[in-house]
Amino acid sequence: MEIIHTIGRRKSAIARVFMKPGNGTIIVNDKDYKVYFTTGPLQYLANQAQEISNVKDMYNVTANIQGGGVNGQAEALRLGIARALVKVNAEYKSALRAKGLMTRDPREVERKKPGQKKARKRFQFSKR
Repeated sequence: MEIIHTIGRRKSAIARVFMKPGNGTIIVNDKDYKVYFTTGPLQYLANQAQEISNVKDMYNVTANIQGGGVNGQAEALRLGIARALVKVNAEYKSALRAKGLMTRDPREVERKKPGQKKARKRFQFSKR
């Protein structure tokens, strides 16, 4: 099996994922994922696709992640790994879809409007 390349996105984070057979290591931006994602919930998100499909120690994952915050990056990585697993074996798709890992979350930050403090919040109104 050759190297499989997929892309995962969430908010403004983009994860380029490269998967090949190996012993289950996950490298994110040239660091171990436990060093890159310091909290437990983020590490769980990075592992979730492999745990659902029961291939935790079968594939090495290397990812380059750009943009966004750490939560968006972890979810982008999760989507990229899930897509790569489906390329390896299409039988994983039903289990991953049932847990909601195959769906790209389309929610983005709404842009700030001119004359307002934020996207929806106005400046304080003074009647007098």
